[in-house]
Amino acid sequence: MDLATLIGIVGAFGIVITAIFIGGSFGQFVDVPSILIVIGGGLAATLIRFQLSDIATAFVTGFKVALAGAGAKPRDLISEITNLGEIVRKSGPLGLENVDVSDPVLAKGVQYIADGYELEFIKESMERERDLQLSRLAEGKRVFKALGDSAPAFGMIGTLVGLVQMLANMDDPAAIGPSMAIALLTTLYGALISNIICLPLVDKLDAKFDVDELNQTLIIDGVCQIRESKSPALIKEMLVAYLPEKIRAELAEAA
Repeated sequence: MDLATLIGIVGAFGIVITAIFIGGSFGQFVDVPSILIVIGGGLAATLIRFQLSDIATAFVTGFKVALAGAGAKPRDLISEITNLGEIVRKSGPLGLENVDVSDPVLAKGVQYIADGYELEFIKESMERERDLQLSRLAEGKRVFKALGDSAPAFGMIGTLVGLVQMLANMDDPAAIGPSMAIALLTTLYGALISNIICLPLVDKLDAKFDVDELNQTLIIDGVCQIRESKSPALIKEMLVAYLPEKIRAELAEAA
């Protein structure tokens, strides 16, 4: 699990709630009409932009990926792929039958090699799965971005609604307070949802997208090299190009 995401969301809400309790009553900051305007209106506007099935899938995928761990590091993947190449060189493709593989994408590629599939089939199949996974991740990012844009907008709409109600009831002092609550709290709710949940998750998904694309492309390249029976040294040399310059220099010094 990515603790940074969980700690960030809980910590941000915790700080706001703590400040509320220190400065007054929590009940003053709970207003059902404001919640309906911001959350209900934001979700409704998001539904207009996307299909219902896409939104459900995007939320599940988005939260799953955002809260998931960082995954395997490219350096570790290269080391594992090199070891797999050594096994194939010594025992042939069938030597991969009972090998434990840490990454599920790499495990599927290893199984393809062990089953004797052709290189073209392996490459096309793995690239298609990679592209579909990245497409789902990109769709999740778009949904969170849309909700992050809609929440502050409906916060402003709620503010206008509250101001209209307040101005329409200036002769009734008892109605001014609730109307001002809607006017101010909708803006607060919209800002919290957008800046603590939606937009940070968009940035997190963007970073995960780049990492997943790099790792899966590296894996596909490595699996193809193993299928072509390239030497482990050559496989490692070709895959090291995926690493940052600093890590490449460290590997060269270690060699």
